[in-house]
Amino acid sequence: MIPNRNKKKSLEDTVDEMRNFSYSYIEKYSPSKQQLKTYLLKKYLKLSVSGVNKTNIKDLIDVVLEDLEKSKFLNDKFYSNSKAKSLIQRGSSINKIRYYLLNKGIKDKHVNEAIKNIKDNNEDQDFFSAIKICKKKRIGPARDDNNRPLFYKKDLGILARSGFDFETSKRIIDIDKEEYLKIINLL
Repeated sequence: MIPNRNKKKSLEDTVDEMRNFSYSYIEKYSPSKQQLKTYLLKKYLKLSVSGVNKTNIKDLIDVVLEDLEKSKFLNDKFYSNSKAKSLIQRGSSINKIRYYLLNKGIKDKHVNEAIKNIKDNNEDQDFFSAIKICKKKRIGPARDDNNRPLFYKKDLGILARSGFDFETSKRIIDIDKEEYLKIINLL
């Protein structure tokens, strides 16, 4: 017997299906609340769900997200702290971290708290992150001493595009090779 595909879904079935999509997405990507909301919205706008108005889909998504927050599957505070830590380990600047989290839909309160935690753990975090970038991209003090004056402006530009301010970039570029190697050994 062929199942009837024209069967209308009830509201509860749609919410359960939405919850299951959310669980699988959370398991795979560990998103922020806004990322999950965008994913579900795109998914349900593509599908033509019979029995549910497209205007009600947003309300259903909000109900599912609220339920996931209550059951602690979604937590923007935890998301912002963990992303900030991973970006710091990669050598990202504080400005880059701030804008990354804001683009992911994290509220200012959580973003500022994550940035404050970073600054509390290390007073001059941008300096050490810039050192990591220099090591990774072999710029500034990681270059051969003969080539450093030739690539001075280019290296400043690379650090600026990575989110570091001019003073920090200039300080990093002007470090002696010996001091740079000592700092790298500490990291």
